[in-house]
Amino acid sequence: MDWKADIDAAALRIHDHILRTPTARVNGFGLDRAIEMKFEQTQHTGSFKVRGAFNSMLATDAPVAGYVAASGGNHGAAVAHAARALGRRAHIFVPEMAGPAKIALIRSTGAELTVVPGDYSGALRAAQGYEARTGAAQIHAYDAPLTVAGQGTCLREWEEQGLEADTVLIAVGGGGLIGGALAWLQGRRKVVAVEPETAATLHSALAAGPDTQVEASGIAANALGARRIGRICHRLATQYATNSILVPDDAIADAQRLLWCERRQLVEPAGAAALAALTWGAYRPGPGEKVAVLVCGANPEPDPFAQAGQLPAAGQPTIGAATRDISRE
Repeated sequence: MDWKADIDAAALRIHDHILRTPTARVNGFGLDRAIEMKFEQTQHTGSFKVRGAFNSMLATDAPVAGYVAASGGNHGAAVAHAARALGRRAHIFVPEMAGPAKIALIRSTGAELTVVPGDYSGALRAAQGYEARTGAAQIHAYDAPLTVAGQGTCLREWEEQGLEADTVLIAVGGGGLIGGALAWLQGRRKVVAVEPETAATLHSALAAGPDTQVEASGIAANALGARRIGRICHRLATQYATNSILVPDDAIADAQRLLWCERRQLVEPAGAAALAALTWGAYRPGPGEKVAVLVCGANPEPDPFAQAGQLPAAGQPTIGAATRDISRE
């Protein structure tokens, strides 16, 4: 398929529904060089997922039953947000391990929500059953062309903002975001996948084949906990010889803390994983290598404002409603 054309079309399609998230050239984090960063966690609902959700909905006709999605949390919030914005129905299935903060965020959109025991795979089975019973359209979290093309607009946008890096580090769960990045960049820059040691989905699939399944656990499992990598991602990662770097939970937690202490960026563990590869030394850039880090998730558990009752109610602005593009300043 013509990924460039598909991502260009997605960018035009979703332009009025997403935020142009800020970028910066940053010194610090104990590193020996400045790095470029894109703060995609400031997107609506706190993640890049709305790009794929809006692209999927806007490119297809909505059935009477609306849409259905299975999610570890962020994708469900994105689909629910997009459905509300477009006046469409959505039913979201999430596992218990999504956690109270992400479950509350989805509920705040007014979407129908079913919480399923276990992990993401159980939520996916439940969503597929709902799809079969009702005729609702499934919006896959990461392994569908419209989803991947939507996520690819993130790197397209970053290049428009002046990305200079030779190498881009991206956290991986099911593979939608890195799949979109690979589809857009097509080998023009090196892309490095970063995964938790306890959820090495892409790493395992690159070693043993696309059907490899892993048991995911650890602090980032509710976002990076897919049991099997998406086939689209696997094909693209194989085509472009993508390297997967593993980091321990301690490294992710430390990077999460550094993002708050040094940049006042509040992120969930998955959002800090790519930075952890650098701060922990799991990825060591070569001399003169220009490196960029994509920060991608802003829904930590527990919700730091839950006790104050400050989660936006349905109809109110969600995370990312007021951001500025510091790459233009």
